[in-house]
Amino acid sequence: MIDRLTVERIKEASNIVDVVSEFVSLKKSGANYKGLCPFHDEKTPSFMVSPARGTCHCFGCGKGGNPVSFIMEHEQLTYPEALRWLAKKFGIEIQEREISDQERQEQNERESMFIVNEWAASYFEKMLHDDPDGVAIGMQYYRGRGFRDDVIRKFRLGFDGKDRHALAKQAKKEGYKADFILKTGICYQSDKGELIDRYSDRVVFPWIGLSGKVVGFSARVLDSRTKGVNQKYVNSPDSEIYHKERELFGIYQAKKAIAKEDRVYIVEGQTDVISMHQCGIENVVANSGTALSIHQIHMLHRFSSNITLLYDGDAAGIHAAMRGTDMLLSEGMNVKVLFLPDNEDPDSFARKHTAADFRQYIEEHQTDFVQFKTEILVNKAKDSQQRSEGIDSIVQSISVIPNQILRATYLHDTAQLIGMKEDTLISRMNTIIHERKENSGTPTAEVAKPVQAAVLDNVTRTNHVERLIAQLIVRKGEKVILKDVEDNDGNLINLTVAQFIYYNLATDNLKLQDALCATILEEATMHSGEPNFVAETYFVNHQDIEISKLASSLAVDKYALTQTKAPEVPLSEQEKALNEEQETEKLQQQALHLTLDIRMDIVQQKLEELKKEVVTAASDPQRMKEVMAEYQQMQHIRNELARQLGVKIK
Repeated sequence: MIDRLTVERIKEASNIVDVVSEFVSLKKSGANYKGLCPFHDEKTPSFMVSPARGTCHCFGCGKGGNPVSFIMEHEQLTYPEALRWLAKKFGIEIQEREISDQERQEQNERESMFIVNEWAASYFEKMLHDDPDGVAIGMQYYRGRGFRDDVIRKFRLGFDGKDRHALAKQAKKEGYKADFILKTGICYQSDKGELIDRYSDRVVFPWIGLSGKVVGFSARVLDSRTKGVNQKYVNSPDSEIYHKERELFGIYQAKKAIAKEDRVYIVEGQTDVISMHQCGIENVVANSGTALSIHQIHMLHRFSSNITLLYDGDAAGIHAAMRGTDMLLSEGMNVKVLFLPDNEDPDSFARKHTAADFRQYIEEHQTDFVQFKTEILVNKAKDSQQRSEGIDSIVQSISVIPNQILRATYLHDTAQLIGMKEDTLISRMNTIIHERKENSGTPTAEVAKPVQAAVLDNVTRTNHVERLIAQLIVRKGEKVILKDVEDNDGNLINLTVAQFIYYNLATDNLKLQDALCATILEEATMHSGEPNFVAETYFVNHQDIEISKLASSLAVDKYALTQTKAPEVPLSEQEKALNEEQETEKLQQQALHLTLDIRMDIVQQKLEELKKEVVTAASDPQRMKEVMAEYQQMQHIRNELARQLGVKIK
């Protein structure tokens, strides 16, 4: 793992303008830079880069942050991967910290498997481009599918020769251990102990994970040999680094386009993905014949909530669309379905159309899941029984949608489509939800809603106030607002904004409940005495990426795009002193007001908790005594806060 000192060196060297300029054309705008946001389509630049703060922010979609968080978002990398990306760009040598023997063994084993897979992918690529059989057979196959050379390179397509021992011999010759050759699955062991090439005499499609590492392979027999072959494709077996139900073919090549287009197309096969990329539609992935898993859905949900299932219109395509719908809906995805014309699949259709034509066809023919199911299950039903079952299937699907308003909208649309009373559908859906609750033993959203709504209102208000406190600390946390305050030892000290808020809460043993806000408050308080401490700089470049992202967001002026800077007028020393005094007084009032608000919220929540404890402690006199004493103390604190805030207690 990367040691702390190296992380700090990477952050210090990472110039936000240089980093963003890799992906965005920036123009000077006063002290800042601006350009078109890389995270959403826009015609007027709203993406601002501040060299002074070392941050970027889009006033359209809200995305941005410091160099690390920007790279994480744009390149879809983990925190360590983003650090390594920046280190490479700015020429910083990575120093890894010491890890335990067990960590080292696990890390080494996984890394060794990735290294072997990377070697194998290069081996297959070299066979395709340099070996006579690869050029004559493998390349002939790919070009017969209409794949251009640049697309073949982009997806790292390869070919494996007929000699079933050649790959293992070459791997061992280059120093790769048989243990990892077997663990990755590129070879298997015969009864005689020989290493046999799993993919021999096939074209090879590497599966590349989100981070760009080769996780596995899928290999296909050539068209001339597919007749009568039971297994056209051979896939990597499950391993430490590859689980097919967790991977999506093309996700590495598609992730940026998915985020930018805010939609992902799911197709069935690898060639479908490649042909659509070549056509110009890049936000597409394939699950390659397996049912969509929860892991795959979660992966896609990181980039977009909108998904279109794009299949050919035969029975297999309809079945594939049906089996994933409910799981996608239950995870909050917006699902649409598109079937291509007869005798067409995404591969063949993409080869015949431009990207613009393909997109236009999608826009004109994709339907939401209600229309899809209505057409397949209701309109084509042969009798009343089938029609009833079809309607029930639609209501079942609607019932798993988490958003209550969206459920109601779909029920209304369904009633209109099938010509049935909406009340009937609502009644059936409530029955389904109730039965699901009974079977699972857990409350449904409807049953729990009144309680959840009450809690949510209180928590939402508390979270809002805590974010305002965090924002004040990030922007002005190091500013002194009280001077010559006497501490517990009789010493005179100065209090900063952060210290004032922290000690004010600590008087009654209160803490912020949001973990990130609490950390910001505690660390600002701890560092406030340091002579060069500037809260904004410290937190924007914080080692915890979540704190850094939050601080970057809080540091940005919401109205920075519309504000114009007034011409500076020289001030006298007296005027400067007066301005400073007014700013200090303003900060005092802000800190005091927010502190009183958050204390009141926390105390009110604590009183509610204690009321419940009174009931549970009824059979324990000693515990009841303790709870009542704490309750009275909280009441006293609440009454005093109400007096200071000027509010009446109901």
